[in-house]
Amino acid sequence: MRHPSSTYLLIAIVLGALVTLFAQTVVSSGTSALSSRPCPRLPKLDQPVNLDPADFRARIDNPRWPMTAGSRWIYRVTDMQTGSVNHEVIKATHRTKRIADGITARVVRDVVTDHGAPVEITRDWYAQDFCGTVWYFGEHTIAYRHGTPHDNGSWEAGRHGNMPGIALPAEPKVGLRYREEYSQGLAEDQSRVLVLDEQVQVGAGHFTNVLMTEDFSPIEPDVSELKFYAHGSGQEVLALDVSGGSDREEVIAYHPGP
Repeated sequence: MRHPSSTYLLIAIVLGALVTLFAQTVVSSGTSALSSRPCPRLPKLDQPVNLDPADFRARIDNPRWPMTAGSRWIYRVTDMQTGSVNHEVIKATHRTKRIADGITARVVRDVVTDHGAPVEITRDWYAQDFCGTVWYFGEHTIAYRHGTPHDNGSWEAGRHGNMPGIALPAEPKVGLRYREEYSQGLAEDQSRVLVLDEQVQVGAGHFTNVLMTEDFSPIEPDVSELKFYAHGSGQEVLALDVSGGSDREEVIAYHPGP
């Protein structure tokens, strides 16, 4: 005959095993559901998007576009026709902004100067979805003409029909197309992936396995720009106007955030 205390102990062990099995089943089901969940669709042209703010975060760690708060990029911007050179500093700030469509984005400050005088100062807004794609949600841009500030194409996703675009997809493939931004008649840049294994030499060094894209716009059909993205560099390491412009923008120093 079994002692009652032994019976209670056996029952407790069996119940414990059942609870553990149930918990593992719930976790496994949740993980499977998350892994099978489709990534947000990459929009083109003026295609509308319906984004869930819960799918986004302001911490950006895409391997080709890491933007840790405090990171800083220094660029030399050369007009290849005139030879004039501007200085550009981009910094991922510790600030975030709640965009009109409800998504919280990282604020990135971009300052272009000519011999110390401001040419253009921009606050850009980025966020990353749960699949790793970096999205662009707009900008507040001030240009300086003869020292006087003027708005230079500011727009925000979720206001006045403006819609977000893609800064960099999580899984770029040759031939992939997507829009970078959409504010009708103001900012309609599109992009397509051309090469996955390019190499470039810039002031900051030599980079291999570089992603090359082409930017173009239906509202500026004669304009074309090539951009080059390297692993771990954040932002593009090189941007070249190949039609409709003559700028060469290359990173000369990169200081990752803590």
